[in-house]
Amino acid sequence: MKVTVTVRLKPGVLDPQGKAIGHALEGLGFAGVTDVRVGRIIELDLAEQDPSAARDAATAMARRLLANSVIESFEVALG
Repeated sequence: MKVTVTVRLKPGVLDPQGKAIGHALEGLGFAGVTDVRVGRIIELDLAEQDPSAARDAATAMARRLLANSVIESFEVALG
């Protein structure tokens, strides 16, 4: 079963990569970009066929390894 884990910085956490991208966009002439936040998407292909068990497994993976719970939040989506 395909599962997607989206990891983002929590609100209020500084995002230097996002700032650098924002400045680069401005330098390229893209006016009006007021904020850029960078995250990551992790796609998993699990052998699990039960949707609830697949979601639980991906959530456990995110809590233990894929996301830093101090500064990041995550979402798990099936499909």
